[in-house]
Amino acid sequence: MTANRRFRRVVRVGPVQVATYYDGRGSEKHTAACTAPRCGFATDYDSRAAAELAARTHRCTVR
Repeated sequence: MTANRRFRRVVRVGPVQVATYYDGRGSEKHTAACTAPRCGFATDYDSRAAAELAARTHRCTVR
C-alpha cells in the first residue's frame, strides 16, 4: 500500500526538508528528510521542534 501524503509547511534547512502531514489515523506528524544523493536520512516525529532540531543537527555520512 502506498502512502499518499499531503505535506504542509515545508521548509528547507540545508539539505534537509522538514514538513508537516497527517498520518493514516488523522494525527499530525512531522518529518525530516535529507535530499542529498545516497544519504537515506528520513525520520518522523510527533513535534515540529524535534523535526527541525534533527534537520539542524543532521550530518550526511555520504560524500
